[in-house]
Amino acid sequence: MRKLIMGIVEFREKMLPQYAKRFSKLALAQTADALFITCSDSRVVPDLLASTHPGALFTMRNVANLIPPATAEGVSTGDLSEASAIEYAVLVLKVANIVVCGHSECGAMKAVYTRNAKLKAPNLDKWPYHANNAAFRLEHEGPLDDRLKPHDQLSQLNVLVQLEHLMTYPIVRQQVTAGALVLSGWWFDIATGDMY
Repeated sequence: MRKLIMGIVEFREKMLPQYAKRFSKLALAQTADALFITCSDSRVVPDLLASTHPGALFTMRNVANLIPPATAEGVSTGDLSEASAIEYAVLVLKVANIVVCGHSECGAMKAVYTRNAKLKAPNLDKWPYHANNAAFRLEHEGPLDDRLKPHDQLSQLNVLVQLEHLMTYPIVRQQVTAGALVLSGWWFDIATGDMY
């Protein structure tokens, strides 16, 4: 906790003066250009990776950057928080881009790949269900890059599957079809710092 508090002090002393005008403007409204969907992993820092400033990214994070698909009516088949973030970004913020960003050495992808459920955590055990299509593809269609470790291959395929899940949301599909929204899949290699 001390480290976090010292970080706040440092922010106020060193960073806030640089961003004071920007925060004053952002206090009135946010105008994010993109919805950035990524993993909760502490090694993935969206604003740092994209070299953006406060207000540029509307960020949604969860374990393994998963997006439960929607029904034909647009209702999430899983947790509503992801669907709500998508709706808010598209309908209210009118973002022009949605990025799904996976990463190397993802613990959730390792668990899906090895079908490892050692933890007695009922929610965490069920959550990676939304990556099962990626696991099926890896098993039956093969990897995108066979030089990678199997769980990293799965992580890359998972990004593509989550993009497909995004397209099950009518509001996303309509905006993409109209040319008002672009979906992108990124994959961050933590060891090298490369983005694919």
